[in-house]
Amino acid sequence: MVCPKSNGLCAARRVLLAWFAQNPMDCVLLLFCCSPEIQNPMDRALEFQLIHELCLYVLSASQRTELIRATLSTLHAFLSWIPLGYIFESPLLETLLKFFPVPAYRNLTLQCLTEVAALQFGNYYDVQYVKMYSIFMGQLQSILPPTTNIPEAYAHGSSEEQAFIQNLALFFTSFFKVHIRTLESTQENISALLLGLEYLINISYVDDTEVFKVCLDYWNSLVSELFEPNRSLDNPAAAATMMGLQKVPTMLPGMVDGHGSQLLQRRQLYSGPMSKLRMLMICRMAKPEEVLIVEDENGNIVRETLKDNDVLVQYKIMRETLIYLSHLDHDDTEKQMLRKLSKQLSGEDWTWNNLNTLCWAIGSISGSMMEEQENRFLVMVIRDLLNLCEITKGKDNKAVIASNIMYVVGQYPRFLRAHWKFLKTVVNKLFEFMHETHPGVQDMACDTFLKIVQKCKRKFVITQVGENEPFVSELLSGLPITIADLEPHQIHSFYESVGHMIQAESDAQKRDEYLQRLMELPNQKWMEIIGQAHQNVDFLKDQDVIRTVLNILQTNTSVASSLGTYFLPQISLIFLDMLNVYRMYSELISKSITEGGPFASRTSYVKLLRSVKRETLKLIETFLDKAEDQPQIGKQFVPPMMDPVLGDYARNVPDARESEVLSLFATIVNKYKAAMIEDVPRIFEAVFQCTLEMITKNFEDYPEHRLKFFSLLRAIATHCFPALICLSSQQLKLVMDSIIWAFRHTERNIAETGLNLLLEMLKKFQGSEFCNQFYRTYFLTIEQEIFAVLTDTFHKPGFKLHVLVLQHLFCLLETGALTEPLWDVATNPYPYTSNAVFVREFTIKLLSTSFPNMTTAEVTQFVNGLFESTNDLSTFKTHIRDFLVQSKEFSAQDNKDLYAEEAAAQRERERQRMLSIPGLIAPSELQDEMVDS
Repeated sequence: MVCPKSNGLCAARRVLLAWFAQNPMDCVLLLFCCSPEIQNPMDRALEFQLIHELCLYVLSASQRTELIRATLSTLHAFLSWIPLGYIFESPLLETLLKFFPVPAYRNLTLQCLTEVAALQFGNYYDVQYVKMYSIFMGQLQSILPPTTNIPEAYAHGSSEEQAFIQNLALFFTSFFKVHIRTLESTQENISALLLGLEYLINISYVDDTEVFKVCLDYWNSLVSELFEPNRSLDNPAAAATMMGLQKVPTMLPGMVDGHGSQLLQRRQLYSGPMSKLRMLMICRMAKPEEVLIVEDENGNIVRETLKDNDVLVQYKIMRETLIYLSHLDHDDTEKQMLRKLSKQLSGEDWTWNNLNTLCWAIGSISGSMMEEQENRFLVMVIRDLLNLCEITKGKDNKAVIASNIMYVVGQYPRFLRAHWKFLKTVVNKLFEFMHETHPGVQDMACDTFLKIVQKCKRKFVITQVGENEPFVSELLSGLPITIADLEPHQIHSFYESVGHMIQAESDAQKRDEYLQRLMELPNQKWMEIIGQAHQNVDFLKDQDVIRTVLNILQTNTSVASSLGTYFLPQISLIFLDMLNVYRMYSELISKSITEGGPFASRTSYVKLLRSVKRETLKLIETFLDKAEDQPQIGKQFVPPMMDPVLGDYARNVPDARESEVLSLFATIVNKYKAAMIEDVPRIFEAVFQCTLEMITKNFEDYPEHRLKFFSLLRAIATHCFPALICLSSQQLKLVMDSIIWAFRHTERNIAETGLNLLLEMLKKFQGSEFCNQFYRTYFLTIEQEIFAVLTDTFHKPGFKLHVLVLQHLFCLLETGALTEPLWDVATNPYPYTSNAVFVREFTIKLLSTSFPNMTTAEVTQFVNGLFESTNDLSTFKTHIRDFLVQSKEFSAQDNKDLYAEEAAAQRERERQRMLSIPGLIAPSELQDEMVDS
């Protein structure tokens, strides 16, 4: 480096260096104190020349280990920001590389080299980077020969040796992320590059989560980079091809031009490392969420109790990486998986972990192959797994194999739909697993059965070739035996699955017959209980009977959720008796709470009774919600509920009121819309006043009632607005006060529901004959309250809705919809020229009070901006957000909630990108784009 012209500075530097040479320990202290965090960035760059020379001097002249280590640590702290000339136009890199082979300095040197490797600034210093990498690789082969078993060396190494492997992973990933294309330029460089990738693949096998995360992050970015640019080679045929709709042409447009040729060459260059990477992903695949059976720390096979979110995140990244790898070479992916599976079958490579990771990998690439190849692949996979299950002995071994069979088949609905015999074999195997009492197997069998039926339901209701009857009929005949060993919650899942099958039957007579056969067991038990109750009503008070009633209702709810409208014959059968049980249990609850006080509501007996009431409400709501819009269903079911349900809610003590009543009637109003207008006064009378008294005392009590109450209000405002107009002014004020109270709430769901309800009310009143009267009463109050929550940092999640309300109010002023003054003419004789002028002045005064740190000119500028951008929502929103972010209250906070819409748009773009790549979103997670015919 050239010395500045100032002779004084040069002399000072020489004196300082000479002093350090004689006082090395003081040098150590100074080097440790040279922390870049405490210096101004501009000052750092200007003053680093002295530190740079000092470091080079120490590294070249000193023999003291602690001094050299301190110097390397200091360099590491500075390297990410110093001017590049100090690194590449001085002997610094050469000096660092001399220290790399020395064990005492190896890790610190490697950290410094990693900082240099991560720098991004174009290709100006490419020559220096290639030279640095070449020298480094030559040294590395002496330190860690390529034939070394790195995972084993790591497992038995010292902490210093383990740190070296960790640092090596960071160096390679940092260098390749920025400079890999530079190394692709010549054959000599390519050899060094491929050797580096080989090292990184070996490091990726190290049994250390953090090391693997570093490697995985890079592998994911590399394979997506290799795949994504090449999609121009595959399109437009790719999407159709991958979904199995047509054959791949041998030569696609774009392959013949120079760009396409370069892309193919690049794929070819990395084909070797990518093949090894496929095996790495297969061997280390993380556990998917659907798998419930795991190996505990003692080596036992148990049911998973807690989900590990880190593992789920890792699975998603590994799955995406393997999907890309599959697209890059389907044949190699298939070959490696089948070879590994055959080793499981022969026993050569059999372990629980090996089978697990292989099957998780097989399941994860669902949808990425062409249909013909996927079919051929799956036939072999399922056949081998079923054989493995037959020949393997031991309960734990069978549980592991069962878990993997269920996971794999659940991921490939397209294959199962196309192969009835495999589908039938798989479902019968699931029925076998439903008798297996090993923890987790039955749960997973029921979950997989539901997943498969949802995707293949038509297959079960048609008579297949070689069969005497549809599978659903055969299933219903053997149903009592199939569910004999299942727990209640598993039986509910099973009934839901069969409901999906029956729903797919188009013949009404057959459908009703299947439903009657499905519900035979629960109906038989229900009739017994009701018959006993007719003889002695106290029979219903027995706790075992209450549990049985609850279980029957839950079974009905499960079937209603999947059968929808077609559940009508079954619910008609039990409906009136069910309401009578509801009424009786409600009276028992009220009596218990009246006699025993608030504590009585927490007793197991009362909780059990309330569970029956809630399940009754849930069953009715599920049926009405799922039923297609048929007015006669509403007429049949709503009137009989008015007194047993609504009247019961009003009569009960607060602790005995079920919040599900509110959500049930919200569903009814949303479903039957204007047909409910005549019933709204009765609904209001039963729930409005008494619920408000429960929820407005504080922000904590009755949390479930809060949200459901405002959801009911919103349903009424949306579909039965004429009923609200008929309210007295005092009742309407109560409604408006409750809405304001709702959006003041710090609970996000409640505040959002309140704001949506407010928007609905504002729009409805704008189009009504009471527009002037309503806005004259509430315009200023609403504006004031909205600005209060908008400028409160606790309410940032509601930003989008706050903006929509304010825009609605300001648009009203611009459009002239309000024909009467908003100000009180009697008390304010000053004649404003328009409502807009009045509101502008009111808003400036309001915000000047709220933001005392802002000048009147700043507030006025903001308010003028609001009026100028009223008709452009995007500009209006940005103007308000800029104002908030610049304010003292918001400037020091994380304001991501203010950008929630943009984040949601980005997520949607990402989803569309993923949908365009077959397999990235698993077929089992997609709605039925694939026709179940």
